[in-house]
Amino acid sequence: MTRYMLSVYQPAGDPPPPEVLEPIMRDLDAVNQEMRAAGAWVFAAGLHDPSTATVLRADGDEVLVTDGPFAEGKEHLGGFTIIEAPDLDVALEWGRKVAHVLTLPIEVRPLKFDTH
Repeated sequence: MTRYMLSVYQPAGDPPPPEVLEPIMRDLDAVNQEMRAAGAWVFAAGLHDPSTATVLRADGDEVLVTDGPFAEGKEHLGGFTIIEAPDLDVALEWGRKVAHVLTLPIEVRPLKFDTH
C-alpha cells in the first residue's frame, strides 16, 4: 500500500458562515468515516491561517527567519488527509469524494519515505 496526501487548497480570507460551513463539515466527516471503514484513512489535520507561518531560509551560515507564508497567493494549503491506497486510481477516488464535499481543489500526491 502506498500513502497519499490529499491536500486541500482554500481561498484566502474568512471561512464561510456557519450555515454554509456546518453542512460541509458534516459531509466531510461522513467521507472520513467512510475512509476509516475502508481502512484507507491514516490521519488528517487542518492548518491555521498562513499569517501564523514562520519561514526559515538558509543564507550561507545563517538561517533567516521571516513571518508569514512562503508565498503570497489567492489560495493556500488549508489542511490535508493522509490515506493508504493500493494505487493512484483508488487515491484519486478518495480525492474526488473530498473535492465533491469541500468544492475546493484537492491535490493527490504519493508520499516518499526515507528508510535510512
